[in-house]
Amino acid sequence: MNFQQLRSVREAVRCGYNLTEVASMLHTSQPGVSRQIRELEEELGVEIFGRSGKRLTGLTPPGKDLLPIVERLLLDADNLKRAGQDYSAQLEGQLSVAATHSQARYALPHVVKDFRDQFPKVTLHLHQGSPKQVAAMLLSGEADIGVATEALADYPQLVTLPCYRWTHSIVVPPGHPLLAQDGPVTLEQLARYPIITYELGYTGRAHIDNAFATAGLRPEVVLTAMDADVIKTYVELGMGVGIVASVAVDEERDAHLRILDAGHLFQVNVTRLGLRRGAWLRGYAYRFIETFVPTLSKEVVAKALSSAVALEA
Repeated sequence: MNFQQLRSVREAVRCGYNLTEVASMLHTSQPGVSRQIRELEEELGVEIFGRSGKRLTGLTPPGKDLLPIVERLLLDADNLKRAGQDYSAQLEGQLSVAATHSQARYALPHVVKDFRDQFPKVTLHLHQGSPKQVAAMLLSGEADIGVATEALADYPQLVTLPCYRWTHSIVVPPGHPLLAQDGPVTLEQLARYPIITYELGYTGRAHIDNAFATAGLRPEVVLTAMDADVIKTYVELGMGVGIVASVAVDEERDAHLRILDAGHLFQVNVTRLGLRRGAWLRGYAYRFIETFVPTLSKEVVAKALSSAVALEA
């Protein structure tokens, strides 16, 4: 048994059983991947994959039981490598952070800059995606740290920690009728106008929909986007009223728009930090986390990870 065999099995599952893609991922040939899988099956005495001719069709029942062990062995091997690097090259290496567009655009820039000042020899990779894509990058090992508001807590393979709480804001062009209302804007008033906001699954969109549904209202959502800057662009064109994360608006930067508080209309949101259970974090990864959320010290994060491992065992 060797790690190349284990990687061939893992990547076969991740690539939807397409051995051409597996070979590309592992920088080898398709016959080489098939041979590695066959040799492991022969050594274990079971078929891991079902087949139709030479094509893999899925995991067999034994394969479904063996896959978590394969994943764990490869994770432990990666952890061993990282642990060694943590002692041999404490200030050098790579850190991969996956975040949603809003987090990458508004919450992380100063964190990234401060981190780069502290660790100039660490290469930082910043990936952007939907909350589900952030979770997938964490689970695959492509990302070391994930930051998102929705979805991360839905994955038992991840350890998630709260970072900060935030609310939504309403953005409108100058002279909009909502600006002339007495007192805070109500849901009923807001629902009279076309709405421009986030796509489903992004930046607290579920809380927006739930608030309207609970009030028995069906607002006309005319446009959705992943990024607040895109939403504000179309609000400026007069296409509708924008609902965005409060962190995404600034009176000076958005002087061409007007901002109304919506904290009383929609449930408070919690941005969470996600880590893969059992993964070894380099020392500078802990520093990145603490720079982002000072209350998430190395001791706090390490305790959460160790508790998760204990529960898993």
